[in-house]
Amino acid sequence: MNFEAIKVIYSAEMRRTRNTLLQSIASPVISTCLYFVVFGSAIGSRIESVGGVSYGAFIVPGLMMLSLLTQSISNASFGIFFPKFTGTVYEVLSAPISFFEVIVGYVGAAATKSLIIGVIILITASFFVDLRIAHPFWMLAFLLMTCVAFSLFGFIIGLWADNFEKLQLVPLLVITPLVFLGGTFYSIDMLPPLWQKISLLNPLLYLISGFRWSFYEVADVNVGLSLMMTAGFLIGCLIVVWLMFRSGYKLKQ
Repeated sequence: MNFEAIKVIYSAEMRRTRNTLLQSIASPVISTCLYFVVFGSAIGSRIESVGGVSYGAFIVPGLMMLSLLTQSISNASFGIFFPKFTGTVYEVLSAPISFFEVIVGYVGAAATKSLIIGVIILITASFFVDLRIAHPFWMLAFLLMTCVAFSLFGFIIGLWADNFEKLQLVPLLVITPLVFLGGTFYSIDMLPPLWQKISLLNPLLYLISGFRWSFYEVADVNVGLSLMMTAGFLIGCLIVVWLMFRSGYKLKQ
């Protein structure tokens, strides 16, 4: 494996983050604080607890997932789209490195950025509510798998997109609504029976539920199923990226 090539791609992407620190790091953290003020204070004053957990603490895993998913997709999609847009991606493709090394460089950088944001949000949340993490290992496992899986998904979007409008299409119209409807701010037990069944069709529910279980041992679905769904999505995205590189999809024009 060409570790030097991976290091160059990874360093270039991380350098771009340092150059846009306010947008890359500060913006999602400020947004999360606003969610705490609006949902934690306004709604939390009306809902004492959910599953034995105070409402302010209950929404922390959901808010982390909301930021992690959107930031992972955004970082990875823009990371590969901009070189493709400017034409510099062909220099990478013509270099003596494999597609796997390219993926590790770009996706690794995007996942690292999201992981940093997740840790900062977790620290920020501790100033607002009393947090406890019942299963630190599984919390970290869900955190890492989420960052990598959705960075891969963002990479797919970046390869697929022909313009900046398409780049934002899937995150805005698909991912964000699914996150909000996936139990970010509530438990599906609070919904009518019909909507509970409909919510089970939302794949992001399993991810958010599993991540929340690692904090408070409170979950809407079986944690084993959540783990399988998250790992399956990660593997599926990796296969799709491999097929796109193998066929040269939108890279050989």
